Amino acid sequence: MDNMGGLQRRPPPSFVPAKRAREDDDGASPGPPRPPPPAPQPAVAPSSFAARMMAKMGHKAGEGLGATGQGIVNPIDVKLRPQGVGLGAVREKTKQAKADERRAAERDGRVIEVSSEEERAKRRKERKAGSGASTPGRGAGRPRVTYRTAAEIEAATDGLEVPHVLKSLIDATGRQTRLLTSTSGLMTPIDGANAEAESVTIAKRARRDLEAFAEEWNGLKERSRYVELQESQLGQEIDEHQEEIRRLRRVVEAVGTLRPTTAGAAQLDEIVDTLEVLESEYRDETESYGLSDIAVAAIHPPFRLEMEQWDPLGHPTHLVSPLHRLRGILGIKPDLDLAALTLQNGSFGATSHKKATTPFESMMYTLWLPKVRSAIINDWDVHDPSQLIPLVEAWKDILPPFMYGNVLDQLVVQRLAAAVTEWNPRVGHKKRKNALPPHLWLFPWLQYLDEHHTNPKNASGLLSDVKRKFRVVLDTWDLSKGVVDGLQVWKEVLRGELDSVLVRHLLPRLALHLQTHFRIDPADQQLAPLEQVLAWRDFFRPSTLAQLLVAEFFPKWLYTLYVWLTSDAPNYGEVREWFTWWQTQIPAEVNEVRAAVDEWEKGLQMINAALDLGDAARTSLPPPAAGPTKPLRAQPAAAPPTPAVPRPPATDEETTFRDVVEDFCADENLLLVPLREAHAQNGQPLFRITASADARGGAVVFFRGDVVWAQRKGDRSAWEPVGLDEGLVARAEGR
Repeated sequence: MDNMGGLQRRPPPSFVPAKRAREDDDGASPGPPRPPPPAPQPAVAPSSFAARMMAKMGHKAGEGLGATGQGIVNPIDVKLRPQGVGLGAVREKTKQAKADERRAAERDGRVIEVSSEEERAKRRKERKAGSGASTPGRGAGRPRVTYRTAAEIEAATDGLEVPHVLKSLIDATGRQTRLLTSTSGLMTPIDGANAEAESVTIAKRARRDLEAFAEEWNGLKERSRYVELQESQLGQEIDEHQEEIRRLRRVVEAVGTLRPTTAGAAQLDEIVDTLEVLESEYRDETESYGLSDIAVAAIHPPFRLEMEQWDPLGHPTHLVSPLHRLRGILGIKPDLDLAALTLQNGSFGATSHKKATTPFESMMYTLWLPKVRSAIINDWDVHDPSQLIPLVEAWKDILPPFMYGNVLDQLVVQRLAAAVTEWNPRVGHKKRKNALPPHLWLFPWLQYLDEHHTNPKNASGLLSDVKRKFRVVLDTWDLSKGVVDGLQVWKEVLRGELDSVLVRHLLPRLALHLQTHFRIDPADQQLAPLEQVLAWRDFFRPSTLAQLLVAEFFPKWLYTLYVWLTSDAPNYGEVREWFTWWQTQIPAEVNEVRAAVDEWEKGLQMINAALDLGDAARTSLPPPAAGPTKPLRAQPAAAPPTPAVPRPPATDEETTFRDVVEDFCADENLLLVPLREAHAQNGQPLFRITASADARGGAVVFFRGDVVWAQRKGDRSAWEPVGLDEGLVARAEGR
């Protein structure tokens, strides 16, 4: 017993649950797990006065009293004694008190020793439940719990060796229980039930301790594996950091070599070669190492020197190749996405806004852009696009989007707009010295401009200005000069807008020209007015021209044919030749239109009717259904030729901005009324643009340059610029 004294007195490890220890000390096999006790019902109604009072003081149902919940959960339970029985005759502790005591012990980490009386009652209850006959339909009793032997425990714990002296103790709880004797070296033989019970208790405690040690051993093994894995990961991170340090040192050494020994372009070439090596070796670390800032700082001095001597128009591709080679390390995007540029208030703007520019963008903005701006404003001939387009093409993939938009919108478009304003379509380009027709210097730029300038339907923009110019010209064009110079090449660019302008502004003038200047005279036919009208056939559909001839040509022609057929002894051979000759004067595509075919058919029917009537045709031939707008007068055969009256040369009127505004008002059904007063500060005449027929209301404006200034609503002393768009229409309509 001396050798086992320490083993018997040693308390169970702290990590062994107390409930399990109590079950092992019982000597009975543990039964199946019990179902959890039902949730305690509240002893006090939640709506009672006491419950509401405690809730106001912070108490929650189901928790104990006190600041930390260490008190009782339910009210004090009263247990009555039998009448006449004194203290100690019955158990005074109620179930509620026992439950509160266990809960407090669990909170404090203490183990409650169960009394022997309670244990005996518990075992009796379990034996009664186990010895009872099984009810039909139910399963067998609770399964028998088997304990592991020492060999099984030793096999389940990797590296744990169980001492031989403990193996015999633990095996005593196996299938065949053995009594401990003096031969085991632990105790002397004891006869009787007490010796057997003491041996079993010692064996159970040894098994319980060994189970706890095995569990702790497995936990330590698991932690050991975790520590080894963590050590491996930390070692890998250390290796990565050391490799990063070595790479950074190589970068520092490479940056230290960015000190060329030459000057000028050769200096820039040396820097570019070194930066190319850095870019190829550290492509993935460009942003993390800040190589873009280093690259810009390295090329900035030689780039500044080159910009000072650079001629943008003479050498547009200068320095483009070195920057192309460094696109990656400089942070230049692969391609300029023109779709990423949007038009905001008539100017380019990037859809994504950044808080600050990159070092490369700042360098280009401060060194490259001023040089190009000066060249475009001072040196570029706007009528020669071949000077500037190579510059735009060479740099468009390198420039930041906002700079590319700035060059086009703020520089190129402004010069083109000024040139369009100075262009007078009434004057042929042959008469203008050193000037090219606008389609030669404007068309090449359309591929670089946005829809605001390339859509003629817009109220403003380059093509809208060109359309407005042609519209004003067509209203006053001298038709004897033929087609407006250069109008043919604008037909495809202006698309349907030009057709609309021609129908509204030119077609009525062509009809009036035929009506007033064209006459049919078989003896002395003058075709000039008709040829001047047919010169515009490429701008109208054949059906449109056919309708024009039906209205202004065929009535005169049929009336002349009628006069000829009703004259004395008409020569029908000459009539036939005259008929055929006129058919050849009209374009074939117009003759194929149904309306023109019907008119020629009317002439044939008239000739056939005259042949049938013979001499009676003079009095019986019916006249044509519709007479000419201007009846033909018979001329004496021997009339002397009328001397030509010299006509004053047509003067080419310059289109003013007021003409443009008047045109806009006419299109929008607005009135432009002079007010016979001037602006108080600048002396410009004032006008009223209104939609009212009585010329009241609307907006008061004046023109300054090519800008309309409108009086601000509610503040007559303030004036603000407005465009020829819906905003001005809204002001005129009082909206």
